[in-house]
Amino acid sequence: MTVKQLSTASIPMTAVGKKKVTSKIKQGLVIGSFLAPALLVYGIFVLYSIVMTFYYSLFDWSGIDNTFKFIGLQNYIKLLHDELFWASLKNNSLLVFSSLLTQLPLGLIMALLLFSPIKGMRFFRSVYFMPFLMSTVAIGILFTFMYDGNFGIVNHILGLLGLDSLQRAWLGNEDTAIWAVIATICWQYAPFYMVLFRAAIVGIPEELYEAAMIDGANSRQRFFKITLPLLMPTIVTSSILSIIGSLKYFDLIYVMTGGGPNNSTELMATYMYEETFTNFNMGYGSSISFSMFLIAFIITVIIVFSEQKRKGGS
Repeated sequence: MTVKQLSTASIPMTAVGKKKVTSKIKQGLVIGSFLAPALLVYGIFVLYSIVMTFYYSLFDWSGIDNTFKFIGLQNYIKLLHDELFWASLKNNSLLVFSSLLTQLPLGLIMALLLFSPIKGMRFFRSVYFMPFLMSTVAIGILFTFMYDGNFGIVNHILGLLGLDSLQRAWLGNEDTAIWAVIATICWQYAPFYMVLFRAAIVGIPEELYEAAMIDGANSRQRFFKITLPLLMPTIVTSSILSIIGSLKYFDLIYVMTGGGPNNSTELMATYMYEETFTNFNMGYGSSISFSMFLIAFIITVIIVFSEQKRKGGS
C-alpha cells in the first residue's frame, strides 16, 4: 500500500472520530439542559445562601437597617467564648446520639416486623407511618399536654402504676425537658427510617435467603450474614440524614419549650433564631448558622470517606 493510499484510508477514520466527538458534545448539551433548572435552583437557594451567610457573619448588622460594620472574624471569636453556644452544641450532640441509637434501630425493627407473617400487616404499616405524617406543630402541642405536670397523661399513667415519685413537670424541669423532647422527636422520625429500611430489604434478592436456608442457616444467621451487610449503604445514608437533621433541628424544640427552661433545651438552630430575629443581631446569628453548616459538613465528609475506605478495604 502506497503513502497516498494510507492517507486516503485515514480520512474515514478521522471523520468517524469527529462524528463521535460531536455526538458526545450534543449528548452533553442535552444532559446539561435538563440539569440546568435544578442546578440553578440549587445554586440560588443553597450555594448562594451559604456564601451570603458567611458574608453576613463578617459584619455587625442588625438585619433591619443599612448600617454595616465590618468586624472580620470577631463574631466567630465571640462564638468560641459563648457558653450558651457550647450548651446548645452539647444539646445537639445529645440529640444526634439519641437519634442514631433510637431512630435507626426502631426503624429497622419496624421494617423487619412488616415482613412478619401477621394478619392485618397493611393496617400496622399505616399505623407505624402515621407519626411522620402528622404536623410537627400538632405533635408539639399534643406532647406538651401529655407531659403536663398537673393533668398530663404521662403523670396519670405513672400514678396508676404506683410510681408517684417519678411524677414531675417534664418540660418544666431542667433535667428532664431535653429528654422529653428527644423522646418526642424519635417517636416522630423513626417511621421515616422504617420506610428507607423496608425499601432496602425489598431490594435484597430472595435467592440469597433461599440458598442460606438450604445451607441450614437460621433466621438470626440470615439477618447478620445477609440482611445487615446488604443494608450497610442504607444505614450509612440514614446515619448522615439523622446527623444533619439533628444538627439543624428547630421545630419541636421551638413549639414545646422555646429553648427553656433556663436554656436547658437550647439548640444551635433555636439560639440562631433568637439572636437573629429576637435580638436583631444578624451578623452573630449568621456566624452561628455558618458554624452549624461547617459542623454538619465535616461530619458528613468523615462518614462518607470512612465508608469508602471500608468498601476499599473489603
